[in-house]
Amino acid sequence: MADVKRVVLAYSGGLDTSVILKWLQTTYGCEVVTFTADLGQGEELEPARKKAELLGIKPEHIFIEDVREEFVRDYVFPMFRANALYEGQYLLGTSIARPLIAKKQIEIARKVGGDAVSHGATGKGNDQVRFELSYYALEPEIKIIAPWREWDLRSREQLIAFAESHQIPIAKDKRGEAPFSVDANLLHSSSEGKVLEDPSVEAPEMVYMRTIAPEDAPDKATYITVDFEQGDAVAIDGETLSPAALLTRLNALGKENGIGRLDLVENRFVGMKSRGVYETPGGTILIAAHRGIESITLDRGAAHLKDELMPRYAELIYNGFWFSPEREMLQVLIDKSQEFVTGQVRLKLYKGNVTVVGRSSPYSLYNQDLVTFEEGAVAYDHRDAAGFIKLNALRLRTLANRDRKVGG
Repeated sequence: MADVKRVVLAYSGGLDTSVILKWLQTTYGCEVVTFTADLGQGEELEPARKKAELLGIKPEHIFIEDVREEFVRDYVFPMFRANALYEGQYLLGTSIARPLIAKKQIEIARKVGGDAVSHGATGKGNDQVRFELSYYALEPEIKIIAPWREWDLRSREQLIAFAESHQIPIAKDKRGEAPFSVDANLLHSSSEGKVLEDPSVEAPEMVYMRTIAPEDAPDKATYITVDFEQGDAVAIDGETLSPAALLTRLNALGKENGIGRLDLVENRFVGMKSRGVYETPGGTILIAAHRGIESITLDRGAAHLKDELMPRYAELIYNGFWFSPEREMLQVLIDKSQEFVTGQVRLKLYKGNVTVVGRSSPYSLYNQDLVTFEEGAVAYDHRDAAGFIKLNALRLRTLANRDRKVGG
């Protein structure tokens, strides 16, 4: 790819991506365009602009964009309509952010005439797959530069030495070896590596940044209501909020009640197992609330079909296939299921736990006359159950009779 002229780099302003920026300039002799996304990671982004300028990037080639609303509205909420959990536990906080970043990079490349894109994902992780599958899905002929698969910088010391030799500023707190690596956005924070690599050892409390310890949470429960319209949360305690503002509010509620911690050993798409410590306070509340409103608005067949399809949908997101036709097909089905998922859920938040304690909807399928132990006015004849049971037992009785004959 010696003919690369202009590359769009996913740029955070940290040590790794700053080294990558300079490495692209020196290795490929190309012009670098930076894209920095505000995904709600909780960091100031203006230092990234200043650092990019210091490294010779033209002001018109420095892109910083607040994508929090788009992130929650177009990526997080569609995923939560599916109640997506990878391997039954992981709320996919890192996975769901990558396709949005990739989409923005491709859009910028088209705008500035870029012929390549670059990312800072390592050669052992899932993110390289997620970024690059998204790039190719959106721009099939794009050139991709993955420095961690190309260069010979293999340690933090080598990165720092490279930075120093090219006059790249390094913050004092970045010179020491980090005890673990962190990825964060509005949905979650993810911590991996170093002190977390031994899965038999409990994660130290310093790993947790977005939640207080459940045992330190208030002794009094917090009650909230969440309103839904067609499967998406729209209000908390009666206050209508934008998608990003709503998730921010849920994050605060989850944090102060010690909700959303997960210590997981997962199966990476690239073939290895890895241990991650995740904090998803608002998302943990949201998925409980969503399942609560679905419990009274979804028909049994629709609800069970959704639950059968969910692992496949979650795996597609985890593996980087957000822009695949099969994910989009599943999304149409999921969104169809949400037409009447409207109403209000009441939740109890207490010391790391989320409990649904009430749910109501104008489209509720719950019929109290049908389920009451008292004789209701509806047309349900208890005697009908006998025939229903006998028909369902027919094959079991047939098998039992055969087994009795074979057994003598």
